[in-house]
Amino acid sequence: MTSYETLLHLAFRDPADQAKYLTPVALGAYAAFERAPRAEQAFRFEQWRLGVAASLLRLLADLGDHDEARRASDVLHRALSTARSPEDIDRQIHKETKLFDQIYTNLYVNEEGEALLDLFAHALDADAPDLLAQVTDEAVDQARQLDFDARNEDEE
Repeated sequence: MTSYETLLHLAFRDPADQAKYLTPVALGAYAAFERAPRAEQAFRFEQWRLGVAASLLRLLADLGDHDEARRASDVLHRALSTARSPEDIDRQIHKETKLFDQIYTNLYVNEEGEALLDLFAHALDADAPDLLAQVTDEAVDQARQLDFDARNEDEE
């Protein structure tokens, strides 16, 4: 299993979420990029980036029960699943600009959440496969260290 696939499985842990979000398109985004002819590489790279970014937002949402992050993750996943070009991805995400702004303005996060937001920003800034692969590896490391039970214990 690639780091990308591992990240998806770490982010979408619940069986119902796996059935909904771990689609062939989502799971295959990295492999599709690797196999893509030169003319498709930009689009396939964007799909891979969407999968990484959606996973990071989902981890953030589950870590702190943040509805905005969960909804934004859904927007990214929908774009990953339905967009047919980089321009289509941009169009779909642009419609939800306010939602993405809310993630940063309406969100209190702990150190783990800040680390996830930082990785999310790095994923969006990654403009080369090596950089996105590095973000993916760091995200897997971070996801493996998250303590989702601590949040649940704090609420009790």
